[in-house]
Amino acid sequence: MMELSEHKVQTIPEKYKIFSGSTLKMIAVITMLIDHIGHILLSQYPPAVQVWFELGTEKISWYWISRTIGRTAFPIYCFLLTEGYLHTHDRKKYGLNLLVFAFISEIPWNLEHIGKIAYSEQQNVFFTLFLGYLGICIYESKLQFGKKTLCMVLLVIVTLLLHTDYGVRGIALILVMHMIHQETVMQGIISCGILTSTWKSLFAFIPITMYNGKRGFIQGKFAKYCFYAFYPVHMFILYLLRKKFFGY
Repeated sequence: MMELSEHKVQTIPEKYKIFSGSTLKMIAVITMLIDHIGHILLSQYPPAVQVWFELGTEKISWYWISRTIGRTAFPIYCFLLTEGYLHTHDRKKYGLNLLVFAFISEIPWNLEHIGKIAYSEQQNVFFTLFLGYLGICIYESKLQFGKKTLCMVLLVIVTLLLHTDYGVRGIALILVMHMIHQETVMQGIISCGILTSTWKSLFAFIPITMYNGKRGFIQGKFAKYCFYAFYPVHMFILYLLRKKFFGY
């Protein structure tokens, strides 16, 4: 979902920075896919939700494992969003792409959540990313402090009204990541306080901290839009699989 360019992040020794932006994208895609397989399919399969043992408040099962792995995806997407904002050649087009795919993704999102193409109470994560992008735009604007504050308040109100995935916490995480963009370790610590998944999200900051600032192998418009399209396409496929095997 994000555009990247050559960029150096000084957080750990250079020899440990082995992940390009493309690698981060693949990690985000794979962990999101695992998460959604758990949410859409495994949740309906009794053996997958059978608890093996309890660890504190956590009930360990195949379903739990898939959802825990999935907590890695969103912070990486937020980090890539901030990278995209910093390095895109056309910020208006970048924001427009996020908004267009937010509307496209509503079709499989609604099918997944309410079983029909109709407005659902909660909106998909592309809307969260788009509103987070607007938040960055407001933060970086030359508006007076009072006007900036008013715009941020309106942004929060819109987020609450839309009931976007991750909600205000998601917008807050995107803004924090932008404000302390170079401090990936601090981003990880703060994110645990912002997101309800707490320690599970911390794993996302291992690859983020190992980011080397390079674009990587995902280049060109076709590859970029395939990355955007993966979100709605995979949700639709998982919805069809659930309908085939579980009847809805």
